[in-house]
Amino acid sequence: MNFLSIRSGIKLLLLCILGIHALTGSAQTPQPKDSTDAALAQYRQMLQEANPADLYAAKGQALWAQARGPKAQSLRTCDLGLGPGVVKGAWVRLPRYFSDTRRVQDLESRLLTCMHDIQGFDEQELIDLDFSKGERLTIAQLAAYVSSESQGMPFNVPQTNPFEREMYAIGQALFYMRAGTHDFSCASCHTQDGRRIRLQDLPNLSTPAGAGFAFGTWPAYRISTGSIWSMQQRLADCYRQQRFPKPKFVSPATIALSVYLGVNASGQVADAPGLKR
Repeated sequence: MNFLSIRSGIKLLLLCILGIHALTGSAQTPQPKDSTDAALAQYRQMLQEANPADLYAAKGQALWAQARGPKAQSLRTCDLGLGPGVVKGAWVRLPRYFSDTRRVQDLESRLLTCMHDIQGFDEQELIDLDFSKGERLTIAQLAAYVSSESQGMPFNVPQTNPFEREMYAIGQALFYMRAGTHDFSCASCHTQDGRRIRLQDLPNLSTPAGAGFAFGTWPAYRISTGSIWSMQQRLADCYRQQRFPKPKFVSPATIALSVYLGVNASGQVADAPGLKR
């Protein structure tokens, strides 16, 4: 077991014990909804103060500057939309159109492009990998670092290019599209206020506050899996929960959904990498 696992495990064990106590109180006394919401908020705040995602972001920062890949180059010349090597503020202006690839890209697809073009990694090999393994874990760690450099900044995902506007329209259509064995859509769970499944909030993603709360806190450390999850992985899991076919990594569909959520979050403050159950 490595240092990251030990440190994270100890912190989360202690905080979960405190959280369970805060949530249960007296086992014999039913808690009103307002009391439950307050306890949940306190629990999440305690967890956030020891967020293991910060360790992944630190690793991502080191990877950004490290010479790697067949070309033995760092990512310091990677252009995330604000110029080569500019990281601060880039996350809150993604996804966006890039003229060199002639397509709209989110953070992970753009990192993939840079790892291919600058460092010489095989793009398709990285796409075919499982989440949280090998170089796909590297991408998640890099995403955690890049997003951390925009903490506290408002989202301003551009819609000046016709391709960006087209991707927003596609993302909106996908958000409301009902299909699969259960006739679900993203909107089935995420277009009403104040909804929750067990301890999991279901933000209204059609509103700025809801989209900001959801889109603006990924990448995130997931307690249930003990690993960092990127936005791409979160969307893939959403499709799984809807009983849809699993989308490919950095597929146009997932990027379009990210455009829709990012634009909806305009003006909301970024707070990634986050912490999730």
